[in-house]
Amino acid sequence: MNNREPTRAETVRGPQRLDNSRFAPANRRRLSAPALRTFLAIADLWGLTEEQRLLVLGYPSPSTYYNWCKHAREHGAFVLDVDVLTRISAVFGIHKALGILFPQGRLGVDWLRSPHNEVVFGGHPPLDLITNGSQDGLLSVRRFLEGAHGGLYMQPNTIDEAFTPYDDTEIALR
Repeated sequence: MNNREPTRAETVRGPQRLDNSRFAPANRRRLSAPALRTFLAIADLWGLTEEQRLLVLGYPSPSTYYNWCKHAREHGAFVLDVDVLTRISAVFGIHKALGILFPQGRLGVDWLRSPHNEVVFGGHPPLDLITNGSQDGLLSVRRFLEGAHGGLYMQPNTIDEAFTPYDDTEIALR
């Protein structure tokens, strides 16, 4: 017998089931249209071809993709599966990290399209990894960029490379 008191969340929602509520069809239905609309805007900004968009989304059939786009633009209801939403989330994370690292959006797009010698890219543009069709490629670029804006991996950008560190005389303690 379990003699523990139920948590407030369990009292309000009932016991937590194994299937996490964020994966529930109702939640995915709520997220699908706005997520796809945002993905399409980012794909336009990055200049992705239709083929690249399909690869990023896990290569759904073109008719399925166009149906999703139609419903999303019309604010209709449809449900993307967890894999597609995870892929779109990775794109959002990449886009956000590029916005943090590069002062102008064009610089971030240029970075995506330029070859890099970091081990993860092997002399290829990050966009090649993003559009290779695997979820792992998307997540690898996202992790790299999150590490970069945390100070790992990348050389400083043009704003930061001329930064002169403060010395003790310039720090005012209160």
